[in-house]
Amino acid sequence: MPKKQLYRARAHSNPLNDQFFDVPLSPKHVNWAEIYPEAYAAAAAAGQPPPLVRFADVGCGFGGLTVKLAENFPGKLVVGMELRDKVTEYVKARVIALRLQSPGSYHNAGVVRTNAMKCLPNYFAKGQLEKLFFLFADPHFKAANHRRRIIQTTLLAEYAFIMAPGGILYTITDVEELGIWMKEKLDAHPLFEAVPEVEVERDPAAALLLQGTEEGQKVARNGGKTWRAVYRRIQDT
Repeated sequence: MPKKQLYRARAHSNPLNDQFFDVPLSPKHVNWAEIYPEAYAAAAAAGQPPPLVRFADVGCGFGGLTVKLAENFPGKLVVGMELRDKVTEYVKARVIALRLQSPGSYHNAGVVRTNAMKCLPNYFAKGQLEKLFFLFADPHFKAANHRRRIIQTTLLAEYAFIMAPGGILYTITDVEELGIWMKEKLDAHPLFEAVPEVEVERDPAAALLLQGTEEGQKVARNGGKTWRAVYRRIQDT
């Protein structure tokens, strides 16, 4: 497996800064076959249409959740999305190493470097995503920096656009103030409704929010508290 120390990067990036990397003009311009070569080859051999990415792990960090989702949902393409270039390169190397170690597995895991606050509609068509994850997002504590937070009223409209009706949006944080912020924004949005806790407890993806991420594992080791908010994309009225 690749060594994290060889991919050193800043802990956080300012998503409002200009970044210089390629962004597809539209979802039709994304070369998913390059990211998921085995999955695309298998579909072509079976005479089936190219598979679509259905799960997106926004701010995937070192790829813990992306890999766990790929393991637990082998029939779904999972993409990690990360702004930091070195971290993205690590996740790419991690996925390649896992594919070599376990032939036939992890063909559904991939990663792209992008700015999710600006570019998600460039990657996903209307109603494409079934699950969208925002785990341990940067809290941007200062009031002047709250506009950098990944859960915003205007951004929720974009997330609703790319999510299928019935799709699930997952958030978790170890910062109480941010947890309250995200819940308030989601509660107020007309296209999302809270998933009942009894349903969340039965959801295998929700079980990975803490166990499946490096940050979540650290919080658990330290006995920290987390705030989880899980919402369903409702049908347009």
